Amino acid sequence: VERGWVCCVLLLSSLAVGAAARKQLEVDISDFDEDMGLDAVMDEVHSDETDATASGKVTYKTPVPTGDVYFAETFDDGSLESWQLSKTVKGDADDEIAKYDGKWAVEQLKENKVPGDQGLVLKSRAKHHAISAMLSKPFVFQDEPLVVQYEVNFQDGIDCGGAYIKLLSDTGHLNLEQFHDRTAYTLMFGPDKCGEDYKLHFIFRHQNPLNKDLEEKHAKRADVDLKKFYTDKKTHLYTLVLNPDNSYEMFIDQSSVSRGSLLNDVVPPVNPPKEIDDPHDSKPEDWDERAKVPDPETAKPDDWDEEAPAKIEDPDALKPEGWLDDEHEFVSDPSAEKPEDWDEEMDGEWEAPQIPNPACETAPGCGEWKRPQINNPEYRGKWKAPLVDNPNYQGVWKARKIINPEYFEDLQPFRMTPIKAVGLELWSMTSDIYFDNFIITSHKEVADRWAADSWGLKKLVASANEPGIFAQLTIAAEERPWLWVIYILTVGLPVSLAVLFCWPKKPDEDYVYKKVDPPQPDTKGVRRRRPREPQTSCEKEEGTERL
Repeated sequence: VERGWVCCVLLLSSLAVGAAARKQLEVDISDFDEDMGLDAVMDEVHSDETDATASGKVTYKTPVPTGDVYFAETFDDGSLESWQLSKTVKGDADDEIAKYDGKWAVEQLKENKVPGDQGLVLKSRAKHHAISAMLSKPFVFQDEPLVVQYEVNFQDGIDCGGAYIKLLSDTGHLNLEQFHDRTAYTLMFGPDKCGEDYKLHFIFRHQNPLNKDLEEKHAKRADVDLKKFYTDKKTHLYTLVLNPDNSYEMFIDQSSVSRGSLLNDVVPPVNPPKEIDDPHDSKPEDWDERAKVPDPETAKPDDWDEEAPAKIEDPDALKPEGWLDDEHEFVSDPSAEKPEDWDEEMDGEWEAPQIPNPACETAPGCGEWKRPQINNPEYRGKWKAPLVDNPNYQGVWKARKIINPEYFEDLQPFRMTPIKAVGLELWSMTSDIYFDNFIITSHKEVADRWAADSWGLKKLVASANEPGIFAQLTIAAEERPWLWVIYILTVGLPVSLAVLFCWPKKPDEDYVYKKVDPPQPDTKGVRRRRPREPQTSCEKEEGTERL
């Protein structure tokens, strides 16, 4: 009974460990799959598509915007007629790489293809790329939100490079053939990665109302780990919502990853401080910032020896017996010979290489013996007076504040420079970066419907092609090696417990005990009779019958 209870308790413990591993795996697989109140849209649009996917067929139709938009592009016609390749060069690059000669193509995805769906693909590595397209009408930042959305798939992963877009400013003289890194833009949005730094950019250019200078403002970093979106080779949906009340929110796959205010959550801040340190103010020469000072009333004791060394020779140490004073620790190799091509005029006098002295191998040591060093009990170091509170302490000096001559207050940073075009100006060390389904609108629901007709179908196809549970477990363990321990415990522990605690115990009657003969005195030379083996009960009965 006791073994049964122990077995049950341990089995339940192993099942709990397995449940924890399963929960961790589910979290890994379902990151960012939480819906954002879009179930009604997704269910309505994809009900037929889900049935088709389940039956092994996918029906794709080029999405059509369901409301007013400023820009929409699917690339499903296979052409780039509405896009303009840059014909200029990058200003601050070497001539060999200054040209925007990176190749673009319209292709299907490498994996999880949706028949009929195509996208824009960056084809070259280690080259500058620049391509842009005009909006159907300029967007003016007034009373309507700005919603920017598009898809990205790092089909071969990403080493170093970006997949962000620029919304180009309506300056009155925008020429897309001359689109380059210094072309005026209003905001920049999208993923970027170099090394192990994974970013989701939202940068806007704010105009100083006093001097009309433009300064980049960077939104705070995303609140989640972005690595997954750069490495899983899946198509991800990036959305930026910018509202007239100066609030913003960024989404990946329709899940919020960052939100904030243009007034409070960007670096550097939109509005400068009202007061600044007076640049002409300086600390007085007699200003005392020392909180503690040496006690002037104390003196060094007369017996304080500052010259005493920290280490001295151990007076009790004795030279070990057998120490070879006359032998060197290293000697010249007697078997070494001067190379034939050795030129003493060029190479100097030849000397045989040094090797450990064979005579010292069995001795406790060779050469001059020196006593070991020990801490000096008389050492006290340099004397310093104890510290006391400084009666003249004035605190840490700070410059006086003055009114900031460059101060201004802009309470509506949302009202940026109008935008007239969308562009991709990129450098990447990885090729085959896939872009698709750009949309710029003022209505989040329009962007959601557009995503349901495009990215939502890609997601269904990718989900249908997901590997089995064992492949998922292996992939998860490759990213988190500690999961192998949980897998082994989950499988091996129940089996081991079943063998150790639940296997039937062998009854005592099945054991045969061997009788040990008692010790006999040593009778050397005396012939002894071999003791007779005791009779078993069966033998006794047989003997009785014979009688």
